[in-house]
Amino acid sequence: MSQYVRFLWRCFRISFVGGWRYHLWMLFLTAVALFGLNAYCKQLVHGLGVTGMTDQVSWGLYIANFTFLVGMAAAAVMLVIPVYIYRNKELHDLVIFGELLAVASIIMCLLFVTVDLGRPDRFTHLFRRFNFPFSMLTWDVIVLNGYLLLNLHITGYMIYCHYMRREPRRALFVIPFVFVAIVWAISIHTVTAFLYVGLGARPFWNSAIIAPRFLASAFSAGPAFLILTLQVIGRYTTYHVPRPALMTLRRIVVVALTINTFLLLSELFTEFYTDSQHVASATYLYFGLHGYTALVPWIWTAVALNTIALIMLYLPLARSLRFLNLACVMLIAGIWIEKGMGLIVPAFIPSPLGEIVEYVPTLNELLVCAGIWAFGLLLYTIFVRITVPVLSGRLTYDTDFDPETENHPIARGAPEGSVT
Repeated sequence: MSQYVRFLWRCFRISFVGGWRYHLWMLFLTAVALFGLNAYCKQLVHGLGVTGMTDQVSWGLYIANFTFLVGMAAAAVMLVIPVYIYRNKELHDLVIFGELLAVASIIMCLLFVTVDLGRPDRFTHLFRRFNFPFSMLTWDVIVLNGYLLLNLHITGYMIYCHYMRREPRRALFVIPFVFVAIVWAISIHTVTAFLYVGLGARPFWNSAIIAPRFLASAFSAGPAFLILTLQVIGRYTTYHVPRPALMTLRRIVVVALTINTFLLLSELFTEFYTDSQHVASATYLYFGLHGYTALVPWIWTAVALNTIALIMLYLPLARSLRFLNLACVMLIAGIWIEKGMGLIVPAFIPSPLGEIVEYVPTLNELLVCAGIWAFGLLLYTIFVRITVPVLSGRLTYDTDFDPETENHPIARGAPEGSVT
């Protein structure tokens, strides 16, 4: 058996081994993913009629999650830039976790696009008539899949080099791909924004500020999610996560969220002060239109969550991990609403013919979305489960590492270690 095949086999084995917390978490995610798969099978049988989408509102919760997750994937660059350009040593060993999150996020993005198509065989229509470079959709296909391959190469190569106890050939196999990935990370969200901005019949999206807002919100929510997951890694594994690294990520979140808030205020001023004929969608979103107010509670909840989170992050109390975590949870929820239900759905209301047809997700849609999220988190958990022993030097080609008898917090279920 070659070393590479043996490495894959050992990674496969260790992904099934852990303490009771690990098994309970994986069981929960598996159950939710299976419920989502069952809901998707119903959608395959009965069509998109089981969703809340209509002829008037043809994009809903699926594309909302897709847009949010593109930002989560792009946020890995906020770890890469400080390490490879500014030589930040605090984040150096944590870059790989951000790139693993990018891999899981892109896989979820592709799954959300698949379920939104209704039938997977419709992908063949796209590839038969690819229409590159004139179609923005073809650009999106290229940048998303290209970013997935880039991160798979970087993370796979780095982990395998640690496993083989050899120094990575950075000048040849790491640095060039990292710098390409930096540009590519920005491009995936920019191209996604252009996909919306280029639809002239949807004036709610016809703003040059959409792409910068996408990037600012992504660079807020992504690092915030990493702050939370890195603390879980530091608490329930033997991997050391330095506290200064979390504070560096906090500063990134503060700057990005401030820019996102400023861009939102600029957009609102343009929409409402000019009172143009295109203000109807924004009016529907924030105040309701002709008695239709389905999205008003959503967007004001997002505004409140993001505002409170920003204030908390500026105050000294955010240096406490407890308040930092609370602020991160609030801004993740707020940005998910803002970039999801607050961005996608209002563009379809009213329709180009002036119709107002409100969108409400069905239970089947919610189950499919929950299933995809559970599958993505399951993948990310497995990635981390494999990576931690390799990076810590306990799982290498010359060690007799037995995951069945591994003595560390995940295997025992005892929360040794903490974020220091």
